[in-house]
Amino acid sequence: MEFPMSQPKQPAEPTAVTLKHAESYRDSYANSVQVRMSVWDFFLVFGTMRQEAPEGVTIENFQGIYISPQQAKALVNVLGHNLAQYEQTFGAIALEPHFVPGGPVH
Repeated sequence: MEFPMSQPKQPAEPTAVTLKHAESYRDSYANSVQVRMSVWDFFLVFGTMRQEAPEGVTIENFQGIYISPQQAKALVNVLGHNLAQYEQTFGAIALEPHFVPGGPVH
């Protein structure tokens, strides 16, 4: 009995990606990002922080975004790659001395 040899499938042509902005799209500046997580997702809360008095700061949150754990990991990879390129071009980014990894991120 003969079996016809099948040709391996050729990879499909890349799919074109079109970027569009929703009507509600806006650009904003954030100097505060709070991260909350659950077993299902991560919640990123963006805001602007201002020091209105010597004894404290005010954070005005303006947008919250839920992302999946997979998207969070992809975001870490993309940001890490872009930060490395930024530092290679402009020099090392110094964090404030009192920054403690694992604490709240503002």
